[in-house]
Amino acid sequence: MARKKRGVPGINSSSTADIAFMLLIFFLITTSMDTDRGLARRLPPPPENDQREKSDIIVKERNVLQVRVNKNDELMVGGEFLDIKQLRAKAKEFIANPNNDENLPEKHAKNLPFFGNVMITEKHVISVQNDVGTSYDAYIQIQNELVAAYNELRNELAQSQFGKALADCSEEEKQAVIDYYPQKISEAEPKKYGGK
Repeated sequence: MARKKRGVPGINSSSTADIAFMLLIFFLITTSMDTDRGLARRLPPPPENDQREKSDIIVKERNVLQVRVNKNDELMVGGEFLDIKQLRAKAKEFIANPNNDENLPEKHAKNLPFFGNVMITEKHVISVQNDVGTSYDAYIQIQNELVAAYNELRNELAQSQFGKALADCSEEEKQAVIDYYPQKISEAEPKKYGGK
């Protein structure tokens, strides 16, 4: 008597696509995406046609703070090497010029709501330039320290003028504080300072 070969039963593959689709949805939902990276900056509005000719104004050297980063993430501020932890204090001193130092930005009189006629350094500029080999982490740290310098100065001013943090001020009070310390960070195109 000959044995009859049994055939292997076929697998129903009609639901394979459904299972793959459900797995895809599962992984999309459960995977966390890191979307908080980046810089929160409000870009200035584009200049009007008549302002374009005026934008080529020469900025005095004392009104510019040069912040440079090389390919080794070494920081040079105003011609001296600094640690990243020293950048915020250096930037705050530059922006405010509390002692009206001749080597820091010049002060101009401006009439601001809530403050009256005050002397401010509204023509200052912090110029940031990095090497093409600078790490993204160093770039972000520098940007964060500069923005933190402005935020601390603004909070200190709001506390002394209004007795509350900037976040608790009215919109008009916030705008007056922002006009007192306008954020002016200029980013130059990255350069290659040498090396491979």
